[in-house]
Amino acid sequence: MEASREMVKLAAAALAEKKGEDIQVIDIREVTVLADYFILASGGNPNQIQAMADQVEEDLGKAGYECRQVEGYRTASWILMDYGDIIVHIFSREDRLFYDLERIWRDGKTIVDLEDL
Repeated sequence: MEASREMVKLAAAALAEKKGEDIQVIDIREVTVLADYFILASGGNPNQIQAMADQVEEDLGKAGYECRQVEGYRTASWILMDYGDIIVHIFSREDRLFYDLERIWRDGKTIVDLEDL
């Protein structure tokens, strides 16, 4: 549990470092066994989206967390990074609006302040 909170904070900071837009954390522990948290962020173009994913992988890797699977890196319109307890979703603005994961996972709890984790 403590590890997943640390991963969320590291991933959110990495996304912010690369100017990720509208970074959201959703606590899904009460909704599914899939993971503890979803982290969502948007980027303005494929290069930025890939840079955000690279930064997340680098920062979490330095802390000893290994990404189990990455999907969508090449096309960079929706990159999904599976860290087990957390799943990072990095979207183009258009795909984020289209897939609207915030609505789909609205039964989860949106974390407003990472200090509340």
